[in-house]
Amino acid sequence: MSRHFWSLAVFFVLFTGSGVAQPHTAGEPVDTLTYNLQVLKRYLSQGDKWHFTDPMMQTRLSGLIQFIENEPIDTIISHLRLKSTSPGKVLLIRYPKDAPDTLSMEGYISVRQLQRQLASVEEEVSREFRFRNINYPTELFNELDKGLPLIPEGQGMQLFTDGIYRLPDSLRVSQGISDERIQNPGDFKRLLQLDSLRSLFVEAKRIRYNDSLLTQARQNAMDKYKHQLFQEQIAAEKNRRVEAVKLNNSQVVGFHNDRVILAVNDSILKSADWLAAFADEIDARTIHLVNLTRSSSPLVMSNKGNFFTRIWLKNQQNDSVSVLVQSIDKHRIQLVIEDEEIFRRFSRQMVNDYDFSILDRSNTSLEKLKKKYQPYTPWNISGNATTGFTQTYLSNWKKGGKSAVSTLIVLKGAANYSSTRYKWENSAEFRNGWIKPGEEKIQKNDDKFEITSRFGITAFQKWYYSTEADLETQFFNGYAYPNVTKPISGYLAPGKFLFKIGLDYKPNKTFSLFISPLTSKLVFVRDTLKVDKANFKISPGKSSYWEPGLNTDLLFKKNLTADMTLETKYKMFINYLKPFKEIDINWETTLQAKLNKYISMQVMAHAIYDSKVLFDKLDKDGNPVKDASGKTIKEPKLQFREFFTIGFIYWVNKKVVRARAVN
Repeated sequence: MSRHFWSLAVFFVLFTGSGVAQPHTAGEPVDTLTYNLQVLKRYLSQGDKWHFTDPMMQTRLSGLIQFIENEPIDTIISHLRLKSTSPGKVLLIRYPKDAPDTLSMEGYISVRQLQRQLASVEEEVSREFRFRNINYPTELFNELDKGLPLIPEGQGMQLFTDGIYRLPDSLRVSQGISDERIQNPGDFKRLLQLDSLRSLFVEAKRIRYNDSLLTQARQNAMDKYKHQLFQEQIAAEKNRRVEAVKLNNSQVVGFHNDRVILAVNDSILKSADWLAAFADEIDARTIHLVNLTRSSSPLVMSNKGNFFTRIWLKNQQNDSVSVLVQSIDKHRIQLVIEDEEIFRRFSRQMVNDYDFSILDRSNTSLEKLKKKYQPYTPWNISGNATTGFTQTYLSNWKKGGKSAVSTLIVLKGAANYSSTRYKWENSAEFRNGWIKPGEEKIQKNDDKFEITSRFGITAFQKWYYSTEADLETQFFNGYAYPNVTKPISGYLAPGKFLFKIGLDYKPNKTFSLFISPLTSKLVFVRDTLKVDKANFKISPGKSSYWEPGLNTDLLFKKNLTADMTLETKYKMFINYLKPFKEIDINWETTLQAKLNKYISMQVMAHAIYDSKVLFDKLDKDGNPVKDASGKTIKEPKLQFREFFTIGFIYWVNKKVVRARAVN
């Protein structure tokens, strides 16, 4: 029995020792791991320059990098299960301001509802003021007489002279009374009494007139104070309601957002727990049991089932004992000594055979084990930046011409996602060019900014159900040179936005045909004060127009040689409202050749036909054609331009490597 247990001890030492990490080799650089990873990544990421003769080797090298850089699967599973058992654990949060569809939340007050509330504030405050006693401050009535045209004492006759009041006939005194009319003292006394009555009457009218002015000034001051108080009350009530609505909406959105956060975190934890269990089940590894004679027996360790193997334990005297080893799960094994084993030196006794029919499902071949993970590259990020500069100088040049300096900058970028079922293509292009001909001012000869996003789902064969959003505009003002006082175009003037739904045909990587019978086209001008919207056929009183139509996008891009690329993009839009009158065509073809690593040559031809962009109609002599009313006739024309540029270029081409579980 001592030999038997000694053999088992040797087996466990060998078994447990096989899983211990090897120490760092003396003299080996500390960053060896980083260096070797960089070597593999360098050549795996340059698929356009270096090509693997064995694609499976490329896949395995990518998987090796993923295994080393990521946490061990057991650590990930253990951590996720610990998190999933923590009650109320929040992994993700979302700020209330990012919550979508707030208008659909119960109790949320929209801007339109708030405006209706604010519109009723004035009427409500007016009803309140109607029955409200107002205490006017005493200082309101101080110095009311300042600035009023009051009549001073003794100058009351001015009111009658100016026609404000009229003297009764009984108080009138004829001018130039002669002495003959004063025949006795009684007549003189009556004249004196008449003059006194007239003076009293004039003074009373003066006082009444001044009192009316003061009363009106007092009333005006009261009305002004009341109106000011009324407006302040309206403003305070509106502000109170706005703040109340803000508080209400904040509470409503916060409440709904908290509920969504709890639901999302619950879903994430449940999904993570399920996937952790699934990963723990499919994860398998093979260990090798080695005895003293270096004989090896492989054993599969997995949670998916039990696997078996047999090993002969030996000591230095070559005594042997047969042990059956069974994997209970991914971390535990069970050992069973076969029945009727007899120890005999230098020879092995025959023993009863063991029924291994139950071991048929044990597959110890590493090549036949299913892969746990498969590397793939869902994202492909690419782009290039080109800048060109041209300078021409002429002096006493007989054939004529002008000196000129021009520059052109082109930036293109793309981020494309691709899987077995989905395709998501995103691209952006910025082009800007300037030229200075002779002594004239700098002029713009190219300006474009376009961003496009297309998402597709596999339909059948090479077709995808697709939708696309496309925004095109420019950054800088455009002028009818040499006139640079009023721009004819500018940033978002015009701006063109198209939303398309249709089918995308992709037979290969070089060709794409997108047919979208459901297309919404919006053309708008952001600043209608600086830019005449009539140039883009936008109706008076509006800043945009909308059209439904059929859109067709064709893209062909092919590498003619290793250093030469041809790309052509054709877009056509037909307006459903006027299908035989309004059509837009945009055709752009670019030939690009790399002269060396950083210098390239680029030739571009660009043609545009837009039925809504109008030009003066010219006769054979080049003069504008006018109608019967003398107005210049306008018509759409084919627009064409061509660029030839040699300049610096910088390329970006990166594939994002990911790993996914294999069923």
